[in-house]
Amino acid sequence: MTMFEFKPKLFTTLKDYSKQTFSADLMAGVIVGIVALPLAIAFGIASGVSPEKGIITAIIAGFIVSIFGGSKVQIGGPTGAFIVIIYGIIQEYGTSGLIVATLMAGVMLIAMGVFKLGTIIKFIPYPIIVGFTSGIAVTIFTTQIGDALGLNFNGEVMPGDFVSKWILYFKSLPTLDIWNTLITAGSLAIIIVTPRFSKKIPGSLLAIIIMTVLGWLFKEYLGASSISTIGDRYTINAALPAMEIPTLSWAAFRNLLPVAAVIAILGAIESLLSATVADGVTGDKHDSNTELIAQGIANVVTPLFGGIPATGAIARTMTNINNGGKTPVAGIIHAIVLLLILLFLMPLAQYIPMACLAGVLIIVSYNMSEWRTFKALLKNPKADVAVLLATFLLTVIFDLVVAIQVGLLLAALLFMKRVAETTTVSVNKEKIKLTEDYGPDYQTDDDISIPKDVEVYEIEGPFFFGIANRFEELMITLKDKPQVRIFRMRKVPFIDSTGIKNLKTLCLTSHKQGIKIVLSGVTPSVYRTLEMADFKVVVGDENICPNIYEAIKRAEDIIQSSKQEI
Repeated sequence: MTMFEFKPKLFTTLKDYSKQTFSADLMAGVIVGIVALPLAIAFGIASGVSPEKGIITAIIAGFIVSIFGGSKVQIGGPTGAFIVIIYGIIQEYGTSGLIVATLMAGVMLIAMGVFKLGTIIKFIPYPIIVGFTSGIAVTIFTTQIGDALGLNFNGEVMPGDFVSKWILYFKSLPTLDIWNTLITAGSLAIIIVTPRFSKKIPGSLLAIIIMTVLGWLFKEYLGASSISTIGDRYTINAALPAMEIPTLSWAAFRNLLPVAAVIAILGAIESLLSATVADGVTGDKHDSNTELIAQGIANVVTPLFGGIPATGAIARTMTNINNGGKTPVAGIIHAIVLLLILLFLMPLAQYIPMACLAGVLIIVSYNMSEWRTFKALLKNPKADVAVLLATFLLTVIFDLVVAIQVGLLLAALLFMKRVAETTTVSVNKEKIKLTEDYGPDYQTDDDISIPKDVEVYEIEGPFFFGIANRFEELMITLKDKPQVRIFRMRKVPFIDSTGIKNLKTLCLTSHKQGIKIVLSGVTPSVYRTLEMADFKVVVGDENICPNIYEAIKRAEDIIQSSKQEI
């Protein structure tokens, strides 16, 4: 088996490419490019960079993901999931820190693909994904309140934490500006209503065009000078920037490693979720490892040109599918459309009201919130609810890095607790009742009688550190000292190092007490593990029996030998 396979979908789809397919890809690519424009601008500004940086990200990342990706219809670019973490990195480490963190995340994504970790993402618990996604949505919504209402903070710096933001908002409510509020309300109304009349025209683009024109009219003829626009805050550079190589240092690498890991995890989760959703609609099957490598390449190249982290975007990917996109060529066309807009139309973006972008991002945050799924998960087992709420609250109150770390840790601990609860240890002293699910030990309908001075301990489930002390607790309760203890391990799928250590300790303690240990029904995989740990030296190879009949016979031989010695 090769170490990894890199098979971009573009090269396989071009073998049978036709004029009709190109026509479908061309139409879809143009529409997706138009849809991506307002989102790229909004995501760039919300992340703390200039608006063209969002478009540059959509151009470069979208182009690379389409060329090297493992999905036919995936569209790459900036997404709302990254807004919170990008903003935090820029505030603490500046744009150079963002470049370094994104580069590191890109390398991690490539490594995930190379080492075939594309399927491991499915092991991240769903409550964690919903928890941090909903938390990000609440955080994005919170960051837009100031622009949405046109609040004046009188020079007070916007605090970084959630609670302090809302305290400042409530304190600044008397400064609410009616013009900006109307722009926001109008943008929300247009975005919500547009799908009822047209599935082709994106409501966000229509809102930006209409509200930009209205905002200009309000300022020119109604004296609404309080309407703040992109041009009032940013200088727009309508050109592709030159490549910038960041200065890498050990200190920067060490400090940014945790956030880079979060960017990589987020990028992997969102891109593979998007590709999976696309598979469900198109009937195709994406290559998850190739997709991760493509996402990694995109995140290595994009920051060198001033871009921000990128991943597969579910909304734009679905737009591509719904408008007839068949191959990665549609994604390449989408990137070309955005490039043309950047070069020739970007100066017009300076007239877009910030309140309008706030309306766009409020809709984005609502769609991200998954509040119906969140509500449904609250009816799940308490352990899942605990993981969901912990991840959500930590994302909102602290940050995404802490939320994912604690969420994964909590989920792992709760999972181990569940596994430990499924493992049982019981003791039999008189008879072993046979059932038809007995397996290879099953030879007779009669119960097996247990000889005097023999105890049989039945273990069902994994023998790992979570239950390693269960024997000791049971023996302390019984307070018995038989001559032989038989451990039936036919239903033990695996044993870990802690389980081996405790089993060894148990055997040595029993030997000191004059009690022999016999193992019964050890599975081949567990036997290999015990063999590698030199467990035979402790218990003796003759005391490891293939089934309960052999184990009982071995116990009888031990008792008989001890009588002869007396």
